[in-house]
Amino acid sequence: MEELSNKEGMAENPTPPGGEQPKQINLQQVAQQFMAGLQRHFDMLAFNLASREGAQEGAYIRHANARSVMPSAPNHLNFEQMQAYARDLMVRQLLNDTLNLAATALNNAHFFLAVIKAKAQSAEISPEAQKAAQEAQHRFVQAAFDEKFNRLEKDYGVLCPLEDTIISLGMALQALVQQGGIVREPQVDENGELAFDLKTVELSESTETTPQGRIIEQRKTFREGEAITLNDGELQSLLITIAAFADHLFRAVSKFGQEQGNT
Repeated sequence: MEELSNKEGMAENPTPPGGEQPKQINLQQVAQQFMAGLQRHFDMLAFNLASREGAQEGAYIRHANARSVMPSAPNHLNFEQMQAYARDLMVRQLLNDTLNLAATALNNAHFFLAVIKAKAQSAEISPEAQKAAQEAQHRFVQAAFDEKFNRLEKDYGVLCPLEDTIISLGMALQALVQQGGIVREPQVDENGELAFDLKTVELSESTETTPQGRIIEQRKTFREGEAITLNDGELQSLLITIAAFADHLFRAVSKFGQEQGNT
């Protein structure tokens, strides 16, 4: 994912109570830190997938019996059962992490947008305006995803192309946690489907040494009653999708800052 290449959208915190000096916050720095954290999630997923490939039944049995006692031996899972359980746990954890990352990106974006808008209205932000901005940020952080997207569009004109995908991923996690991974009526749309778009890279033939690729969308659709399943590549695409989502969001904040004359 290409990094943000400019510093538009830089903003300052309103002067905090007590008269401390305002702290300058760089949008580009926040975006880069977010992407660095996202890369750690991607690396951890790759490591977990590699570990699963190398897992051996003999090693599992040896470690399970290393202390010659178990907390509840009758409930011990064999190697095949543990593989399935670990896979299910990994998928649920990754979906949860994906949604937390999306929420973090939205919360960061809203903070910058609120500060930029406030500074565009007045060079000096009053304590009352500062308090109102802090309360608005608190409400935004606590809001559900659909309300977050609505607030960004209504208050700042910021649209998120992957809004439906983020909300659908939340529905998928709900099905995994509460319904054993089976899609039920609460998760489907008017067509009886739970669908979301995953970003992936399509490589094209090239005479150059480095293969050429472009970002495309891969649609995943589940009907009511179907089990949610994602292969290894699709799990990685979840994080690539969040990278694309955050990149678009931070660029929208930068554009908003330029339009407000806050550069």
